[in-house]
Amino acid sequence: MTPISILLLFVIVAVLGIALKRMSPAQRKRPLIVGLITLLVVGFVLLAATHRLYLLGALFAVLLPMMRRLLPILLRFLPNLLSRRSSRKKSGASGQTSRVQSAILDMELDHETGVMHGTIVAGPLEGKSLADLEEQEYLDLLDYCRQQDADSARLLETYLDKRFGERWHQDERHNQQDGQNHAPAQDSGAMTDTDAYDILGLKPGADRDAIIQAHRRLMQKAHPDRGGSDWLAAKINAARSHLLEE
Repeated sequence: MTPISILLLFVIVAVLGIALKRMSPAQRKRPLIVGLITLLVVGFVLLAATHRLYLLGALFAVLLPMMRRLLPILLRFLPNLLSRRSSRKKSGASGQTSRVQSAILDMELDHETGVMHGTIVAGPLEGKSLADLEEQEYLDLLDYCRQQDADSARLLETYLDKRFGERWHQDERHNQQDGQNHAPAQDSGAMTDTDAYDILGLKPGADRDAIIQAHRRLMQKAHPDRGGSDWLAAKINAARSHLLEE
């Protein structure tokens, strides 16, 4: 390979690495697949341009014995994987997302990936998606939530933890060097049946088994020991207790 082609591959890998580092583990799956496909396509083009496609044939010849050994193993475990997937779809959830609403935010949690998506429903940034905000806008919104609604502030902190990890706390400390302090807002209020069903991702009237299964599935994604947050885990526990009248 020429020095230019090696440099091009190095740049692609570096950009992909930086992008993945800024994402949470749950958000990395799709960009990683796209990045790997891009590398394969670029590699194929470079081999074709340098008339070295014969190397692919040599690589295939080397991997063929390994593929013959792995194929029976894959065929053996494929039915188990498919049965697990189908059992998840029959778990009683209305879709694969849970919804948590506050006075300022409307947030959804994907059950499979643990990724959160949110929309701002009140305040100066009303109507915007959280994914479209700039760094300073996140901090301004967090400051606004802390003044207006405690639940919204905790919900946004959960989103920031999942998306940016500890990095956003450092940015917040820099942003608070002006020394301004704001009085904390009060909680939004008691949980309703609708809130509880939305948090667990269930349809109204779901039975006890469905509630327990949804709670267990969500806690696997939202528990603090698994990269979640205390506040979100408390909300999920409260929803289960509310519906089961515990």
